[in-house]
Amino acid sequence: MISQELTWQGLVPNLDALQTHFVSSATIMPTTLADIQPRLFAGIQHFVNEYAKTRFMFIKSDESEEYLNLFTDVIQPLLTNSCPLDGDYQLSEDKQLFQWQEGSKSRFSTRTNIACRHWIEPEQLFGYVTPSMTLVPGLLHQINGGVLIISASTLITQPLMWNRLRNMVTRRQFEWLPLSDSHPLPIEIEPHPLELKVVIIGDRLALEEFEYADPELFESAIYGEYEPVMFFEDEEQLALWMRYIKSIINLNQLPNIAADGWSAFINQATRYCEDKFNLPLDVSWLTRRLMDASHYQSNNLLTHESFTQAVENRLWRHSFLAERTQDDILQEQILVKTEGDVIGQVNGLSVLQYPGHPEAIGEPSRITCVAHLGDGEFVDVERKAELGGNLHAKGMMIMQAYLNYELKLEQPQPFSASIVFEQSYGEVDGDSASLAELCALISALALQPIDQQIAVTGAVDQFGYVQPIGGVNEKIEGFFDICAKRGLTGEQGVIIPMSNVRHLCTKNEVVEAVKEGQFHIWPVEHVAQAITLLTKQPYFEQQVEEDNVHLLALIQERIHQANTPDKARLPWFLKWLG
Repeated sequence: MISQELTWQGLVPNLDALQTHFVSSATIMPTTLADIQPRLFAGIQHFVNEYAKTRFMFIKSDESEEYLNLFTDVIQPLLTNSCPLDGDYQLSEDKQLFQWQEGSKSRFSTRTNIACRHWIEPEQLFGYVTPSMTLVPGLLHQINGGVLIISASTLITQPLMWNRLRNMVTRRQFEWLPLSDSHPLPIEIEPHPLELKVVIIGDRLALEEFEYADPELFESAIYGEYEPVMFFEDEEQLALWMRYIKSIINLNQLPNIAADGWSAFINQATRYCEDKFNLPLDVSWLTRRLMDASHYQSNNLLTHESFTQAVENRLWRHSFLAERTQDDILQEQILVKTEGDVIGQVNGLSVLQYPGHPEAIGEPSRITCVAHLGDGEFVDVERKAELGGNLHAKGMMIMQAYLNYELKLEQPQPFSASIVFEQSYGEVDGDSASLAELCALISALALQPIDQQIAVTGAVDQFGYVQPIGGVNEKIEGFFDICAKRGLTGEQGVIIPMSNVRHLCTKNEVVEAVKEGQFHIWPVEHVAQAITLLTKQPYFEQQVEEDNVHLLALIQERIHQANTPDKARLPWFLKWLG
Protein backbone atom coordinates (compact mmCIF):
# COMPACT_ATOMS: atom_id res chain seq x y z
CA MET A 1 0.00 0.00 0.00
CA ILE A 2 1.96 2.96 -1.34
CA SER A 3 0.79 6.59 -1.43
CA GLN A 4 1.08 8.40 -4.75
CA GLU A 5 2.32 11.99 -4.56
CA LEU A 6 -0.08 14.62 -5.82
CA THR A 7 0.90 16.69 -8.87
CA TRP A 8 0.45 20.45 -8.96
CA GLN A 9 -2.57 20.12 -11.27
CA GLY A 10 -4.50 18.57 -8.39
CA LEU A 11 -4.12 21.67 -6.21
CA VAL A 12 -6.53 23.88 -8.19
CA PRO A 13 -9.74 23.33 -10.20
CA ASN A 14 -9.17 22.18 -13.77
CA LEU A 15 -10.75 24.90 -15.93
CA ASP A 16 -8.92 24.31 -19.22
CA ALA A 17 -11.99 22.88 -20.97
CA LEU A 18 -14.12 25.86 -19.99
CA GLN A 19 -12.17 28.66 -21.62
CA THR A 20 -14.73 29.08 -24.42
CA HIS A 21 -17.35 30.05 -21.83
CA PHE A 22 -15.01 32.65 -20.37
CA VAL A 23 -14.27 34.18 -23.76
CA SER A 24 -17.97 34.52 -24.59
CA SER A 25 -18.97 35.73 -21.12
CA ALA A 26 -19.57 39.31 -22.33
CA THR A 27 -22.74 38.18 -24.11
CA ILE A 28 -24.31 36.09 -21.36
CA MET A 29 -27.68 37.14 -19.98
CA PRO A 30 -28.45 37.42 -16.25
CA THR A 31 -30.56 34.76 -14.59
CA THR A 32 -33.30 34.77 -11.96
CA LEU A 33 -33.92 33.01 -8.67
CA ALA A 34 -36.27 30.62 -10.46
CA ASP A 35 -33.27 29.16 -12.32
CA ILE A 36 -30.68 29.27 -9.57
CA GLN A 37 -32.98 28.16 -6.69
CA PRO A 38 -35.80 26.12 -8.31
CA ARG A 39 -36.93 24.39 -5.10
CA LEU A 40 -37.14 27.63 -3.14
CA PHE A 41 -38.90 29.44 -5.99
CA ALA A 42 -41.50 26.66 -6.24
CA GLY A 43 -42.22 27.05 -2.52
CA ILE A 44 -42.57 30.81 -2.86
CA GLN A 45 -44.94 30.39 -5.80
CA HIS A 46 -47.08 27.99 -3.81
CA PHE A 47 -47.11 30.38 -0.86
CA VAL A 48 -48.13 33.40 -2.90
CA ASN A 49 -50.79 31.46 -4.81
CA GLU A 50 -54.24 32.68 -3.89
CA TYR A 51 -55.42 29.15 -3.20
CA ALA A 52 -52.71 28.45 -0.63
CA LYS A 53 -54.42 28.74 2.75
CA THR A 54 -51.30 29.01 4.89
CA ARG A 55 -50.42 32.50 6.05
CA PHE A 56 -46.81 31.84 7.04
CA MET A 57 -43.64 30.78 5.25
CA PHE A 58 -40.24 30.08 6.80
CA ILE A 59 -37.10 30.45 4.66
CA LYS A 60 -33.74 29.20 5.89
CA SER A 61 -31.33 31.89 4.77
CA ASP A 62 -29.02 34.61 5.97
CA GLU A 63 -30.96 37.51 7.54
CA SER A 64 -28.95 40.31 5.97
CA GLU A 65 -30.50 43.18 4.04
CA GLU A 66 -29.26 41.70 0.75
CA TYR A 67 -31.35 38.57 1.21
CA LEU A 68 -34.44 40.41 2.44
CA ASN A 69 -34.30 42.67 -0.60
CA LEU A 70 -33.65 39.66 -2.85
CA PHE A 71 -36.78 37.86 -1.65
CA THR A 72 -38.78 41.08 -1.96
CA ASP A 73 -37.75 41.44 -5.60
CA VAL A 74 -38.68 37.80 -6.25
CA ILE A 75 -42.07 37.84 -4.54
CA GLN A 76 -43.36 41.23 -5.72
CA PRO A 77 -43.91 40.26 -9.41
CA LEU A 78 -45.91 37.22 -8.22
CA LEU A 79 -48.43 39.34 -6.30
CA THR A 80 -50.80 39.80 -9.21
CA ASN A 81 -53.91 38.91 -7.19
CA SER A 82 -53.29 41.01 -4.10
CA CYS A 83 -56.36 42.91 -2.87
CA PRO A 84 -55.74 46.37 -1.37
CA LEU A 85 -58.08 47.32 1.48
CA ASP A 86 -59.52 50.79 1.98
CA GLY A 87 -61.11 52.17 5.09
CA ASP A 88 -60.93 54.78 7.81
CA TYR A 89 -61.73 55.32 11.47
CA GLN A 90 -64.41 57.74 12.64
CA LEU A 91 -65.02 58.83 16.20
CA SER A 92 -68.49 57.90 17.46
CA GLU A 93 -70.96 60.59 18.52
CA ASP A 94 -70.38 59.90 22.20
CA LYS A 95 -66.63 60.03 21.56
CA GLN A 96 -66.12 56.73 23.36
CA LEU A 97 -65.32 54.57 20.32
CA PHE A 98 -63.37 54.68 17.08
CA GLN A 99 -65.51 52.92 14.44
CA TRP A 100 -64.15 51.30 11.28
CA GLN A 101 -65.76 52.23 7.97
CA GLU A 102 -64.78 50.32 4.86
CA GLY A 103 -64.44 51.70 1.37
CA SER A 104 -63.06 55.15 2.01
CA LYS A 105 -59.53 56.03 0.95
CA SER A 106 -57.45 57.18 3.92
CA ARG A 107 -54.09 56.91 5.62
CA PHE A 108 -55.20 53.45 6.84
CA SER A 109 -55.60 52.22 3.27
CA THR A 110 -53.10 49.86 1.62
CA ARG A 111 -50.12 51.65 0.08
CA THR A 112 -48.02 48.75 -1.21
CA ASN A 113 -48.35 45.01 -1.57
CA ILE A 114 -45.03 44.02 0.01
CA ALA A 115 -42.51 45.25 2.59
CA CYS A 116 -39.39 43.82 4.21
CA ARG A 117 -37.91 44.74 7.56
CA HIS A 118 -34.68 43.60 9.16
CA TRP A 119 -35.77 45.27 12.40
CA ILE A 120 -38.99 46.95 13.45
CA GLU A 121 -40.50 48.15 16.73
CA PRO A 122 -44.07 47.28 17.80
CA GLU A 123 -45.25 50.88 17.37
CA GLN A 124 -43.96 50.90 13.80
CA LEU A 125 -45.58 47.57 13.02
CA PHE A 126 -49.01 47.96 14.65
CA GLY A 127 -49.41 51.72 14.91
CA TYR A 128 -50.34 53.59 18.10
CA VAL A 129 -52.64 56.13 19.71
CA THR A 130 -51.27 59.56 20.58
CA PRO A 131 -52.14 61.37 23.84
CA SER A 132 -54.32 63.68 21.75
CA MET A 133 -56.49 60.71 20.70
CA THR A 134 -55.07 60.45 17.18
CA LEU A 135 -54.64 57.04 15.54
CA VAL A 136 -51.31 56.57 13.79
CA PRO A 137 -51.24 53.69 11.24
CA GLY A 138 -48.49 51.08 11.31
CA LEU A 139 -46.78 49.01 8.65
CA LEU A 140 -49.56 46.38 8.78
CA HIS A 141 -52.04 48.99 7.58
CA GLN A 142 -49.76 50.02 4.71
CA ILE A 143 -49.35 46.44 3.39
CA ASN A 144 -52.81 45.07 4.26
CA GLY A 145 -53.63 42.56 1.55
CA GLY A 146 -49.97 41.88 0.75
CA VAL A 147 -46.85 40.20 2.15
CA LEU A 148 -44.55 41.08 5.06
CA ILE A 149 -40.95 39.79 4.94
CA ILE A 150 -39.24 39.96 8.32
CA SER A 151 -36.11 38.58 9.97
CA ALA A 152 -36.51 35.81 12.52
CA SER A 153 -34.25 37.49 15.08
CA THR A 154 -36.59 40.51 15.22
CA LEU A 155 -39.49 38.31 16.25
CA ILE A 156 -37.45 36.11 18.62
CA THR A 157 -36.14 39.08 20.58
CA GLN A 158 -39.65 40.60 20.78
CA PRO A 159 -41.89 37.64 21.70
CA LEU A 160 -44.91 39.80 22.61
CA MET A 161 -44.83 41.45 19.18
CA TRP A 162 -44.57 38.02 17.52
CA ASN A 163 -47.51 36.60 19.48
CA ARG A 164 -49.71 39.53 18.54
CA LEU A 165 -48.67 39.41 14.89
CA ARG A 166 -49.28 35.65 14.70
CA ASN A 167 -52.74 35.92 16.26
CA MET A 168 -53.80 38.81 14.05
CA VAL A 169 -52.59 37.18 10.84
CA THR A 170 -54.15 33.82 11.76
CA ARG A 171 -57.52 35.38 12.70
CA ARG A 172 -57.33 37.80 9.73
CA GLN A 173 -58.29 40.67 11.96
CA PHE A 174 -56.29 43.68 13.12
CA GLU A 175 -56.87 44.64 16.75
CA TRP A 176 -55.59 47.73 18.51
CA LEU A 177 -53.84 46.56 21.64
CA PRO A 178 -51.95 48.45 24.37
CA LEU A 179 -48.19 48.41 23.97
CA SER A 180 -47.89 47.33 27.62
CA ASP A 181 -50.10 46.66 30.61
CA SER A 182 -49.04 49.95 32.17
CA HIS A 183 -50.24 51.96 29.15
CA PRO A 184 -53.83 50.93 28.33
CA LEU A 185 -55.65 52.29 25.32
CA PRO A 186 -57.28 55.65 26.12
CA ILE A 187 -60.33 54.73 24.02
CA GLU A 188 -61.97 51.66 22.56
CA ILE A 189 -61.12 50.98 18.90
CA GLU A 190 -62.94 48.58 16.62
CA PRO A 191 -60.90 45.87 14.86
CA HIS A 192 -60.79 45.74 11.07
CA PRO A 193 -60.05 43.06 8.45
CA LEU A 194 -56.43 42.05 7.93
CA GLU A 195 -55.35 40.00 4.91
CA LEU A 196 -51.63 39.37 5.25
CA LYS A 197 -49.03 36.72 4.59
CA VAL A 198 -45.76 36.66 6.50
CA VAL A 199 -42.37 35.35 5.33
CA ILE A 200 -39.88 34.77 8.17
CA ILE A 201 -36.18 34.63 7.24
CA GLY A 202 -33.59 33.04 9.53
CA ASP A 203 -30.89 30.43 9.99
CA ARG A 204 -31.58 26.92 11.30
CA LEU A 205 -31.10 27.83 14.96
CA ALA A 206 -33.48 30.77 14.66
CA LEU A 207 -36.15 28.72 12.87
CA GLU A 208 -35.79 26.02 15.52
CA GLU A 209 -37.06 28.56 18.06
CA PHE A 210 -40.33 28.85 16.13
CA GLU A 211 -40.60 25.09 15.69
CA TYR A 212 -40.15 24.56 19.44
CA ALA A 213 -42.49 27.37 20.53
CA ASP A 214 -45.32 26.62 18.07
CA PRO A 215 -44.88 23.22 16.38
CA GLU A 216 -48.37 23.27 14.83
CA LEU A 217 -47.76 26.59 13.10
CA PHE A 218 -44.31 25.48 11.90
CA GLU A 219 -45.70 22.22 10.58
CA SER A 220 -48.53 23.92 8.65
CA ALA A 221 -46.32 26.70 7.24
CA ILE A 222 -44.48 26.41 3.94
CA TYR A 223 -40.75 25.86 4.28
CA GLY A 224 -37.99 26.79 1.85
CA GLU A 225 -34.20 26.95 1.82
CA TYR A 226 -31.85 29.28 0.05
CA GLU A 227 -29.21 26.77 -1.04
CA PRO A 228 -25.76 28.29 -0.38
CA VAL A 229 -23.92 26.23 -3.03
CA MET A 230 -24.54 24.60 -6.38
CA PHE A 231 -22.80 21.59 -7.88
CA PHE A 232 -20.18 22.34 -10.52
CA GLU A 233 -19.57 19.24 -12.59
CA ASP A 234 -20.32 20.23 -16.18
CA GLU A 235 -20.39 23.22 -18.52
CA GLU A 236 -24.13 23.73 -18.21
CA GLN A 237 -23.91 24.29 -14.46
CA LEU A 238 -20.98 26.67 -14.90
CA ALA A 239 -22.92 28.68 -17.50
CA LEU A 240 -25.87 28.98 -15.10
CA TRP A 241 -23.59 30.19 -12.30
CA MET A 242 -21.94 32.73 -14.60
CA ARG A 243 -25.38 34.09 -15.49
CA TYR A 244 -26.11 34.41 -11.78
CA ILE A 245 -22.90 36.40 -11.31
CA LYS A 246 -23.98 38.58 -14.23
CA SER A 247 -27.25 39.38 -12.41
CA ILE A 248 -25.30 40.43 -9.28
CA ILE A 249 -23.00 42.61 -11.41
CA ASN A 250 -25.99 44.33 -13.07
CA LEU A 251 -27.81 44.83 -9.76
CA ASN A 252 -24.79 46.51 -8.15
CA GLN A 253 -23.62 48.29 -11.33
CA LEU A 254 -20.17 46.68 -11.22
CA PRO A 255 -17.68 46.14 -14.08
CA ASN A 256 -18.01 42.98 -16.14
CA ILE A 257 -15.54 40.13 -15.69
CA ALA A 258 -12.88 39.74 -18.37
CA ALA A 259 -12.15 36.37 -19.97
CA ASP A 260 -9.01 35.86 -17.87
CA GLY A 261 -10.76 36.99 -14.68
CA TRP A 262 -13.21 34.10 -14.49
CA SER A 263 -10.60 31.48 -13.62
CA ALA A 264 -9.27 33.57 -10.71
CA PHE A 265 -12.79 34.25 -9.45
CA ILE A 266 -13.79 30.57 -9.69
CA ASN A 267 -10.64 29.57 -7.80
CA GLN A 268 -11.65 31.91 -4.98
CA ALA A 269 -15.23 30.64 -5.12
CA THR A 270 -14.34 26.94 -4.91
CA ARG A 271 -11.88 27.63 -2.10
CA TYR A 272 -14.63 29.43 -0.19
CA CYS A 273 -16.83 26.32 -0.60
CA GLU A 274 -13.86 24.06 0.27
CA ASP A 275 -14.78 21.91 -2.73
CA LYS A 276 -13.55 22.05 -6.33
CA PHE A 277 -16.96 20.82 -7.49
CA ASN A 278 -19.11 23.38 -5.66
CA LEU A 279 -19.76 27.04 -6.45
CA PRO A 280 -21.17 29.49 -3.89
CA LEU A 281 -24.53 31.22 -4.19
CA ASP A 282 -23.98 33.40 -1.12
CA VAL A 283 -25.14 36.83 -2.28
CA SER A 284 -23.22 38.74 0.40
CA TRP A 285 -19.92 36.93 -0.21
CA LEU A 286 -20.11 37.17 -4.00
CA THR A 287 -21.03 40.85 -3.93
CA ARG A 288 -18.19 41.63 -1.52
CA ARG A 289 -15.59 39.86 -3.68
CA LEU A 290 -16.78 41.57 -6.85
CA MET A 291 -16.72 44.95 -5.15
CA ASP A 292 -13.22 44.31 -3.80
CA ALA A 293 -11.98 43.39 -7.28
CA SER A 294 -13.62 46.49 -8.78
CA HIS A 295 -11.06 48.65 -6.95
CA TYR A 296 -8.42 47.14 -9.26
CA GLN A 297 -10.41 47.15 -12.50
CA SER A 298 -8.71 47.65 -15.84
CA ASN A 299 -10.60 49.36 -18.68
CA ASN A 300 -13.85 48.81 -16.78
CA LEU A 301 -13.20 45.05 -16.61
CA LEU A 302 -12.40 42.74 -13.71
CA THR A 303 -9.27 40.89 -14.84
CA HIS A 304 -7.22 38.08 -13.34
CA GLU A 305 -4.99 40.72 -11.81
CA SER A 306 -8.02 42.50 -10.31
CA PHE A 307 -9.12 39.44 -8.33
CA THR A 308 -5.54 38.49 -7.39
CA GLN A 309 -4.69 41.94 -6.07
CA ALA A 310 -7.98 42.14 -4.14
CA VAL A 311 -7.23 38.86 -2.34
CA GLU A 312 -3.61 39.76 -1.64
CA ASN A 313 -4.63 43.14 -0.25
CA ARG A 314 -7.32 41.62 1.96
CA LEU A 315 -4.98 38.96 3.36
CA TRP A 316 -2.27 41.58 3.94
CA ARG A 317 -4.71 43.70 5.94
CA HIS A 318 -5.71 40.66 7.99
CA SER A 319 -2.25 39.16 8.39
CA PHE A 320 -1.15 40.55 11.77
CA LEU A 321 -2.12 37.47 13.81
CA ALA A 322 -0.78 35.02 11.22
CA GLU A 323 2.57 36.80 11.08
CA ARG A 324 2.87 36.90 14.88
CA THR A 325 2.19 33.16 15.05
CA GLN A 326 4.81 32.45 12.39
CA ASP A 327 7.32 34.71 14.14
CA ASP A 328 6.90 32.74 17.36
CA ILE A 329 7.79 29.55 15.48
CA LEU A 330 10.66 31.08 13.51
CA GLN A 331 12.14 32.59 16.68
CA GLU A 332 11.77 29.21 18.41
CA GLN A 333 9.39 30.49 21.04
CA ILE A 334 7.08 27.75 19.80
CA LEU A 335 9.15 24.69 18.92
CA VAL A 336 8.30 23.14 15.57
CA LYS A 337 10.96 21.14 13.73
CA THR A 338 10.95 21.07 9.92
CA GLU A 339 14.13 18.99 9.55
CA GLY A 340 15.61 15.90 11.17
CA ASP A 341 14.08 12.74 12.70
CA VAL A 342 12.59 12.28 16.18
CA ILE A 343 11.03 9.24 17.85
CA GLY A 344 7.46 9.83 19.04
CA GLN A 345 7.16 13.34 17.61
CA VAL A 346 5.13 14.48 14.60
CA ASN A 347 3.96 17.78 13.13
CA GLY A 348 0.19 17.95 13.29
CA LEU A 349 -1.82 20.64 11.50
CA SER A 350 -4.44 22.86 13.09
CA VAL A 351 -6.76 25.63 11.96
CA LEU A 352 -7.24 28.48 14.41
CA GLN A 353 -10.24 30.79 14.33
CA TYR A 354 -9.64 33.76 16.62
CA PRO A 355 -12.72 35.56 17.98
CA GLY A 356 -13.49 38.64 15.95
CA HIS A 357 -10.98 37.75 13.22
CA PRO A 358 -12.34 37.07 9.71
CA GLU A 359 -9.69 34.61 8.50
CA ALA A 360 -8.97 31.04 9.56
CA ILE A 361 -5.24 30.59 10.24
CA GLY A 362 -3.39 27.32 9.57
CA GLU A 363 -0.68 26.48 12.08
CA PRO A 364 1.58 23.41 12.64
CA SER A 365 1.51 21.87 16.11
CA ARG A 366 4.13 19.62 17.72
CA ILE A 367 2.51 16.40 18.92
CA THR A 368 4.63 14.12 21.10
CA CYS A 369 4.17 10.68 22.56
CA VAL A 370 6.22 8.77 25.14
CA ALA A 371 5.75 5.07 25.87
CA HIS A 372 6.93 3.22 28.96
CA LEU A 373 6.25 0.03 30.88
CA GLY A 374 2.90 0.22 32.55
CA ASP A 375 -0.63 -1.13 32.69
CA GLY A 376 -1.58 -0.37 29.08
CA GLU A 377 -3.22 2.99 29.77
CA PHE A 378 -3.11 5.57 26.96
CA VAL A 379 -3.18 8.99 28.61
CA ASP A 380 -4.68 11.90 26.68
CA VAL A 381 -2.96 14.79 28.47
CA GLU A 382 -5.29 17.37 26.92
CA ARG A 383 -8.29 15.52 28.32
CA LYS A 384 -6.68 15.04 31.73
CA ALA A 385 -5.93 18.75 31.90
CA GLU A 386 -9.51 19.55 30.80
CA LEU A 387 -8.20 21.22 27.65
CA GLY A 388 -9.47 18.55 25.25
CA GLY A 389 -12.97 18.65 23.78
CA ASN A 390 -15.31 15.71 23.32
CA LEU A 391 -14.50 15.25 19.63
CA HIS A 392 -10.78 15.15 20.37
CA ALA A 393 -11.37 12.56 23.11
CA LYS A 394 -13.46 10.50 20.70
CA GLY A 395 -10.65 10.54 18.12
CA MET A 396 -8.15 9.41 20.77
CA MET A 397 -10.32 6.48 21.82
CA ILE A 398 -10.85 5.39 18.20
CA MET A 399 -7.09 5.56 17.60
CA GLN A 400 -6.35 3.42 20.65
CA ALA A 401 -9.02 0.87 19.73
CA TYR A 402 -7.55 0.52 16.24
CA LEU A 403 -3.99 -0.11 17.46
CA ASN A 404 -5.08 -2.68 20.04
CA TYR A 405 -7.06 -4.48 17.35
CA GLU A 406 -4.18 -4.32 14.86
CA LEU A 407 -1.66 -5.80 17.29
CA LYS A 408 -3.91 -8.82 17.99
CA LEU A 409 -2.62 -9.17 21.55
CA GLU A 410 -3.36 -12.30 23.58
CA GLN A 411 -2.57 -10.58 26.85
CA PRO A 412 -2.81 -7.02 28.22
CA GLN A 413 -0.71 -4.29 26.68
CA PRO A 414 2.42 -3.88 28.89
CA PHE A 415 3.16 -0.33 27.72
CA SER A 416 1.49 2.88 28.80
CA ALA A 417 1.65 5.96 26.62
CA SER A 418 1.13 9.69 27.03
CA ILE A 419 0.16 11.92 24.10
CA VAL A 420 0.09 15.71 24.17
CA PHE A 421 -0.07 18.83 22.01
CA GLU A 422 3.08 20.64 23.10
CA GLN A 423 2.85 24.36 23.95
CA SER A 424 -0.92 24.32 23.59
CA TYR A 425 -2.56 26.55 26.19
CA GLY A 426 -6.14 26.62 24.97
CA GLU A 427 -8.81 24.04 24.31
CA VAL A 428 -8.07 21.41 21.66
CA ASP A 429 -11.03 19.87 19.91
CA GLY A 430 -11.85 17.95 16.76
CA ASP A 431 -10.57 14.59 15.56
CA SER A 432 -8.44 15.87 12.67
CA ALA A 433 -5.24 15.20 14.64
CA SER A 434 -6.01 11.54 15.36
CA LEU A 435 -3.93 10.33 12.37
CA ALA A 436 -0.91 12.34 13.55
CA GLU A 437 -1.39 11.12 17.13
CA LEU A 438 -1.61 7.51 15.97
CA CYS A 439 1.61 7.89 13.96
CA ALA A 440 3.37 9.37 17.01
CA LEU A 441 2.14 6.46 19.13
CA ILE A 442 3.34 3.85 16.62
CA SER A 443 6.72 5.60 16.41
CA ALA A 444 7.10 5.62 20.20
CA LEU A 445 6.17 1.95 20.53
CA ALA A 446 8.34 0.79 17.61
CA LEU A 447 11.24 3.15 18.55
CA GLN A 448 11.41 4.33 14.94
CA PRO A 449 11.98 8.06 14.26
CA ILE A 450 9.55 10.25 12.31
CA ASP A 451 10.71 12.59 9.56
CA GLN A 452 10.07 16.13 10.84
CA GLN A 453 9.99 17.49 7.28
CA ILE A 454 6.48 16.08 6.88
CA ALA A 455 3.30 17.30 8.58
CA VAL A 456 0.13 15.25 8.95
CA THR A 457 -3.60 15.90 9.10
CA GLY A 458 -6.53 13.51 9.02
CA ALA A 459 -8.93 11.54 11.17
CA VAL A 460 -8.94 7.73 11.45
CA ASP A 461 -11.64 5.12 12.02
CA GLN A 462 -11.38 1.89 14.00
CA PHE A 463 -10.01 0.06 10.96
CA GLY A 464 -7.21 2.55 10.32
CA TYR A 465 -8.77 4.20 7.28
CA VAL A 466 -8.16 7.94 6.97
CA GLN A 467 -11.21 10.21 6.95
CA PRO A 468 -11.59 13.77 5.60
CA ILE A 469 -11.09 16.91 7.69
CA GLY A 470 -11.88 20.61 7.31
CA GLY A 471 -9.62 23.55 6.53
CA VAL A 472 -7.22 21.47 4.44
CA ASN A 473 -5.99 24.44 2.36
CA GLU A 474 -5.21 26.58 5.40
CA LYS A 475 -3.43 23.66 7.08
CA ILE A 476 -1.20 23.00 4.07
CA GLU A 477 -0.37 26.68 3.67
CA GLY A 478 0.38 27.11 7.38
CA PHE A 479 3.10 24.44 7.27
CA PHE A 480 4.34 25.56 3.86
CA ASP A 481 4.86 29.15 5.04
CA ILE A 482 7.08 27.99 7.92
CA CYS A 483 9.11 25.71 5.65
CA ALA A 484 9.46 28.41 2.99
CA LYS A 485 10.71 31.01 5.46
CA ARG A 486 13.23 28.57 6.85
CA GLY A 487 14.22 27.47 3.35
CA LEU A 488 12.63 24.64 1.39
CA THR A 489 14.72 21.46 1.34
CA GLY A 490 12.85 19.69 -1.46
CA GLU A 491 11.83 16.91 0.96
CA GLN A 492 9.16 18.76 2.91
CA GLY A 493 5.47 18.20 2.48
CA VAL A 494 2.10 17.35 3.97
CA ILE A 495 0.12 14.12 4.31
CA ILE A 496 -3.63 14.63 3.83
CA PRO A 497 -6.64 12.31 3.52
CA MET A 498 -7.29 11.08 -0.02
CA SER A 499 -10.91 12.19 0.31
CA ASN A 500 -9.73 15.79 0.78
CA VAL A 501 -8.15 16.01 -2.69
CA ARG A 502 -11.39 17.43 -4.11
CA HIS A 503 -11.19 20.24 -1.54
CA LEU A 504 -7.75 21.48 -2.58
CA CYS A 505 -7.44 25.01 -3.91
CA THR A 506 -4.16 26.31 -2.52
CA LYS A 507 -2.48 29.63 -3.07
CA ASN A 508 -0.14 30.11 -6.01
CA GLU A 509 3.08 29.87 -3.96
CA VAL A 510 2.21 26.31 -2.94
CA VAL A 511 1.29 25.35 -6.51
CA GLU A 512 4.61 26.66 -7.83
CA ALA A 513 6.62 24.89 -5.11
CA VAL A 514 4.91 21.58 -5.88
CA LYS A 515 5.46 22.12 -9.60
CA GLU A 516 9.20 22.64 -8.99
CA GLY A 517 9.46 19.62 -6.67
CA GLN A 518 10.30 21.76 -3.63
CA PHE A 519 7.19 20.80 -1.67
CA HIS A 520 5.08 17.64 -1.70
CA ILE A 521 1.53 16.60 -0.90
CA TRP A 522 0.74 12.94 -0.28
CA PRO A 523 -2.91 11.87 -0.11
CA VAL A 524 -3.39 8.66 1.90
CA GLU A 525 -6.26 6.26 2.52
CA HIS A 526 -4.87 4.24 5.43
CA VAL A 527 -2.57 4.84 8.38
CA ALA A 528 -0.15 2.31 6.88
CA GLN A 529 0.61 4.72 4.03
CA ALA A 530 1.11 7.66 6.38
CA ILE A 531 3.42 5.95 8.87
CA THR A 532 5.47 4.41 6.05
CA LEU A 533 6.07 7.86 4.58
CA LEU A 534 6.96 9.29 7.97
CA THR A 535 9.36 6.57 9.15
CA LYS A 536 10.57 5.20 5.79
CA GLN A 537 9.80 1.76 7.28
CA PRO A 538 7.11 -0.74 6.14
CA TYR A 539 4.10 -0.91 8.44
CA PHE A 540 2.94 -4.50 8.15
CA GLU A 541 4.03 -7.80 6.69
CA GLN A 542 2.57 -7.26 3.22
CA GLN A 543 4.80 -4.21 2.75
CA VAL A 544 8.03 -5.99 3.69
CA GLU A 545 10.65 -6.45 1.00
CA GLU A 546 13.61 -8.83 1.39
CA ASP A 547 14.69 -9.03 5.06
CA ASN A 548 13.20 -5.74 6.33
CA VAL A 549 11.24 -5.82 9.56
CA HIS A 550 7.88 -4.07 9.61
CA LEU A 551 6.75 -1.68 12.34
CA LEU A 552 4.03 -3.90 13.76
CA ALA A 553 6.60 -6.70 14.20
CA LEU A 554 8.88 -4.32 16.10
CA ILE A 555 6.04 -3.35 18.43
CA GLN A 556 4.99 -6.95 18.95
CA GLU A 557 8.60 -7.93 19.72
CA ARG A 558 8.88 -5.17 22.36
CA ILE A 559 5.61 -6.32 23.90
CA HIS A 560 6.80 -9.95 23.91
CA GLN A 561 10.04 -9.00 25.64
CA ALA A 562 8.18 -6.95 28.23
CA ASN A 563 5.76 -9.78 28.93
CA THR A 564 8.48 -12.48 29.17
CA PRO A 565 9.83 -12.73 32.76
CA ASP A 566 13.60 -12.48 33.09
CA LYS A 567 15.52 -15.69 33.83
CA ALA A 568 16.63 -16.04 37.43
CA ARG A 569 20.04 -14.45 37.80
CA LEU A 570 22.77 -16.63 39.44
CA PRO A 571 25.06 -15.17 42.11
CA TRP A 572 28.40 -13.99 40.74
CA PHE A 573 30.39 -16.76 42.41
CA LEU A 574 28.20 -19.46 40.87
CA LYS A 575 28.73 -17.86 37.49
CA TRP A 576 32.51 -17.96 38.20
CA LEU A 577 32.36 -21.62 39.16
CA GLY A 578 30.40 -22.37 36.07
